[in-house]
Parts: sequence; structure tokens; C-alpha cells
Amino acid sequence: MPRARLSRRSLALAAAAATLGATFYGVGAATADNSVPRSDKEIPNLTDVVNEIKAYYGDTVDASGEHFASADSSYAHQVAGIEAKAKADLAHALRGHGGHGDDGKPAIVLDVDDTSVLTYNYELEVGFAYSPASNQAYLDSKDMPAVFGMETLANWAADQGVTVFWITGRPEAQRADTVRNLTAVGYKSAPDTDHLYLKNKANPPAYLTCGSTCTTIQYKSGTRAHIESLGYDIIGNFGDQYSDLSGGYADKSFKLPNPMYFLP
Repeated sequence: MPRARLSRRSLALAAAAATLGATFYGVGAATADNSVPRSDKEIPNLTDVVNEIKAYYGDTVDASGEHFASADSSYAHQVAGIEAKAKADLAHALRGHGGHGDDGKPAIVLDVDDTSVLTYNYELEVGFAYSPASNQAYLDSKDMPAVFGMETLANWAADQGVTVFWITGRPEAQRADTVRNLTAVGYKSAPDTDHLYLKNKANPPAYLTCGSTCTTIQYKSGTRAHIESLGYDIIGNFGDQYSDLSGGYADKSFKLPNPMYFLP
């Protein structure tokens, strides 16, 4: 988010099964299918897809009607598998880090929505129809929970001397909300101005040559390039969208599952 997805946003209906089965993806894997159906029989029933999404997340509802993903859901188990692989890869990278002169300070980069915090309740509240206004209203009154285990992984990395950065498509106006939320759900690394990058279309940073017209891939890869120019080596890049991971400037990338929407 801001996720220019009012017109381009998708429940990833045709790609839902592939997304649900994802464990670990390299950059450049296939994205959502843009072909035009020739018959209604080629389109999954929307109600059925939403119910499948709820089942995948282990939907639970509290007394106030808030929806939560379950810690024993297929989603949580899948995320745990990705995190275990990531932790092993990061530990291996750290053991070999500094072996040659051009290594920078080890760092990891995390996306925010559905990588660091889970938007599941918000998505159900708005019927998977994101808008800047509804998203801001939600953040004004609620924190999103941490994606299962991601705060633990990020905190473990920080304890190993790894610097934690966030790069999000959220607008600069949501900085305070984002800092509050990340801190409230247990991320110990400071999401301060030097470590949390948000989209600033009004005053884009000079290191983004595309300025206010950057695509997601240009914005995120360009920001990673900037981080590396500051003397860091990004040993792990985490995101729930392929656009979070494409464009280079990371030794390894880790794709978290998200069947709720697709962002090019």
C-alpha cells in the first residue's frame, strides 16, 4: 500500500492456487495471469475463492467482529517453513561475511504489508477493495498484527549484528502509523527515518532517477541500491509481492505467500 490497486488490484483469482502453494520463490517467477476468460466457467467463483482464503488463513472472529489468522493455519505453517529456510540462509551468509574486502555491513530489507504485518482483517473489512481513505481510517484506530514469526526472525537477525531496513509502498504520510504499528507488535529494530523508507511522491529522493513516476520495482530496487551505496550488503530481501523482490541489489530474496491481492 499505497498500492495503486484500485484499478489494477486483483484477488489473484486465476493465480490463487499457485500463490497458496508457494514456499520459496526466486525473483522473476510468474505473476498473475492477465488473459481474458472466454467463458464464465474459466473464472473461479468469487465467494468460493474468499472462503478458500479464509480457510487458508484459519479465519477466527472475536466478539467485536475482528478477523484474525490462526497460528495453526496453513498460512502460518507455510510462513514458518519460509522463515526457517531464510534463517538458515542468513546464518550461512553471516558465517562467510567479511571474507573479502568488498563486503559491506550485513543488512536485511523487509516490506511492511503482508511481510512484516498482516493486512488480513483490513482486507476482509473492505472486501479486498483497498482505498487510501479506508486504509488510513483503519490505521488511525488499529494496529495490524505481525506476520507470524517475522518479528522473531527480524529480531534474531538484529541480534546477529544485521541492520534491519523496511521499504514500503505506503505513503510518507503514514510514517507515524507505520512506526507505531511495527514497534507495537514486537519489532525491536528502530523503524526510524534512516531505516524505514516510504514513498514520497511530493519530494522523491534524488537517488531515485525516476522521481515521482517510479514503478514499484524501480522504487524498491532503487532504494535497495541506495542502501547498498551507504555501505551495506543486503543479504536477505523479504516481500509478499514479486515487485518487492525484482530489480537486484540483494544477495537472496524470500517470497512470502499472499493470495489476497497482486501488485505489479
